[in-house]
Amino acid sequence: MTQVSQGAGADPTVSFPAPQFPVPGPTVAPDPDAPAYGSGPSAPLATLEARDITAWFGDRMVLDRVSLTMAAGQVTSLIGPSGCGKSTFLRILNRMHQMVPSAAMAGEVLLDGTDIYDPRIRLTQARRDIGMVFQKPNPFPAMSIYDNVIAGLKLTGIKAGRREKDALVEECLTKAGLWREVRDRLRQPGGALSGGQQQRLCIARSLAVRPRVLLMDEPCSALDPTSTRVIEETMHDLVREVTIVIVTHNMQQAQRVSQQCAFFLAEQGQPGGIVEHGDTEAMFNNPQDPRTSDYVNGRFG
Repeated sequence: MTQVSQGAGADPTVSFPAPQFPVPGPTVAPDPDAPAYGSGPSAPLATLEARDITAWFGDRMVLDRVSLTMAAGQVTSLIGPSGCGKSTFLRILNRMHQMVPSAAMAGEVLLDGTDIYDPRIRLTQARRDIGMVFQKPNPFPAMSIYDNVIAGLKLTGIKAGRREKDALVEECLTKAGLWREVRDRLRQPGGALSGGQQQRLCIARSLAVRPRVLLMDEPCSALDPTSTRVIEETMHDLVREVTIVIVTHNMQQAQRVSQQCAFFLAEQGQPGGIVEHGDTEAMFNNPQDPRTSDYVNGRFG
């Protein structure tokens, strides 16, 4: 059974806290409290919960009180037509929204109960725990494949020796489904890879800092069918150890890769909200809201 949420048509008398951010920290400053690589026990699978997220660009509200729980060890897909706030919501989940000068938000994003927007939470810690893979592959083009994978260690202040780095590169490239294709050319530039390989390299780079959640913003939209299939197979393997949230416009992909689904919609100039969310199979085969049925069956969007 899916759940129907209010979203954009909610009671307009509800007041919001002033739209503001904690003062952001430096985006790439090393964390002096970061552990040595591989120290400490592995963290358990994480639940990510958004509570009453409202977002603005300037004075334009783009999301209206969006709440969603993204279950530990599952893939949650975010679907909906262009302009409904899916990617904005995704960026809020790891504090990227605050990097836009005119942007503001209200609400909470809880990683296993801890608000990542709490001023005591370092930005580097939030980004280490909640990684991001973008729509367009963005490896460091002049940096080698090897150095691309371990780039996040330096940026987040994680200490590792050469042996740990070598093992990490092989482990992450293997998990990203790329090791066999590049193991004999690790010192070649990452920018020389094909588009699909570059996207898998970006996944490997994200995995190197041991994220607990991986956000993916239309990761296959620019890829050919073969590369898309490999990325989806990679997601099926990764979800055993990291919670995944994916934005996709491909309804078949949402059905193939996700266990949970949320349908976003912005109607008649209103800010975006969640119309319906729940089990992916139920969302597609027995939606509770007629707008969901229309969208998943291709009647609009």
